[in-house]
Amino acid sequence: MSADATLGATTDRALEAAASGAGTAATPAQTLRWLRAAAERRVGVIATASVPLIGLFICMAGTRTPVLVPQSIALWPLASGMAGPLQYIGISLSVGETVVALMVLIAAYLAAIRYADQVPTRLTVWAIAAFTLIVLIGPPLFSTDVFSYQAYARMFAHYHINPYVHGPDTIALDPIYNYVGAKWIATPSVYGPLFTFLSAVFAMTSVAFNEFAFKLIAAAASAGTMVLIWKAAKRRGVSPARGIALFGLNPMVTLYAVGGGHNDMLMLLLSTAGVYATLLHRDRGAGALITTSVAVKLTGAIVLPFALISDAAHSRCRWRSFIVGTAAVTVLVATASYLAFGTGVLHLASTLQTVQAEGAWQSLPGVVFSLARVPVAAGVRFADEALLAGIVLWLLWRVWKGRLDWIEAAAWATFAVLATAWSLLPWYVCWLMPLVALTSERRLWRVATVATLMCSAIMIATCFPSSGWL
Repeated sequence: MSADATLGATTDRALEAAASGAGTAATPAQTLRWLRAAAERRVGVIATASVPLIGLFICMAGTRTPVLVPQSIALWPLASGMAGPLQYIGISLSVGETVVALMVLIAAYLAAIRYADQVPTRLTVWAIAAFTLIVLIGPPLFSTDVFSYQAYARMFAHYHINPYVHGPDTIALDPIYNYVGAKWIATPSVYGPLFTFLSAVFAMTSVAFNEFAFKLIAAAASAGTMVLIWKAAKRRGVSPARGIALFGLNPMVTLYAVGGGHNDMLMLLLSTAGVYATLLHRDRGAGALITTSVAVKLTGAIVLPFALISDAAHSRCRWRSFIVGTAAVTVLVATASYLAFGTGVLHLASTLQTVQAEGAWQSLPGVVFSLARVPVAAGVRFADEALLAGIVLWLLWRVWKGRLDWIEAAAWATFAVLATAWSLLPWYVCWLMPLVALTSERRLWRVATVATLMCSAIMIATCFPSSGWL
């Protein structure tokens, strides 16, 4: 019997004993605690079961509600094959109704996490599986990134145009061009070369097949990440059930990242595998896995320096193994990238800076400066970057001195990246969740809640056509 089931049975028996007078007489304080535990358990069970049900409602609405799907999709009818089976039971929601549904979903998630340790593990697993399956068969939600992936892949594999130098506007006659978001039409790729090679496999498939393929990859990567979270959490002595609930029930992770087919999930699978390999002292594999995640999306680099100095004894042998794994993947990817793209990949950094500069109100500092109606000068951005660099160096120093756990430090660094970013997209919160899931630090769990609410606010704000006033 699981620990969760034992807790529930013990609580029920205790309540029965208190009510019937059987056994040792319970004090009023004990009875109150039992009643409170039973109430919390019921809230947790209801909230956990509600998350996939509300997710189903939102995905059904996504087939007929324009604010829930990428703006480049014409909903009447939804592009061939992309509506999925839910189109036959689709519903239409107003903006207000959509916002309420999203807020209820977020509230249910927060309640599920709050009482996750009192919910049967089997229910948590089934709720996550159902939620993932629902978004997999639903329409693409919120973001146009999945179409950008296909555009860059077609540029590379079919048109022989360097996607790190040119944007999708160079293939304006291709059918995929109509689905690319306006922000990305003239923007070169901001994704790692390994992901570009992978996406080239689907380059010439239909738009609908391509969209589903990336959602399937994201769903499989999400499942793999949760398996790794479970194993790593057990090794770290923290609750694995609560860890996978934090990740898998999160609307920004499953509804947004998996529902949008985002490559962040593949990056997280690799980086979390690297974290787990580090815990197992398989340092060469850890270095290789984390570096591979960087080759998918540069965000994977956040974990790299913390994993490198994770050994409190600063073992030179471990460092050497880690660096060998990192160097091997770096050389392999760099060589393949140069042969395929020349020096184009070197433009990634400048392209990312340009994209960040266009974040406007979709970030914490962006909201502050927008509301204050203060223009953001180059000096302000430099100060922001310097602050982030200072925080990361301070965290690394604390890990080096043995004053802070390396996974906790990596989680704090990831939150610092989210808080200082000038372009914060809602699904970016998924970067933080696997790391927080492997800690018992209450402040980090509160920070995960703050990050979720912050990204939820951006998600909800985008539902309003007039959000640009910010």
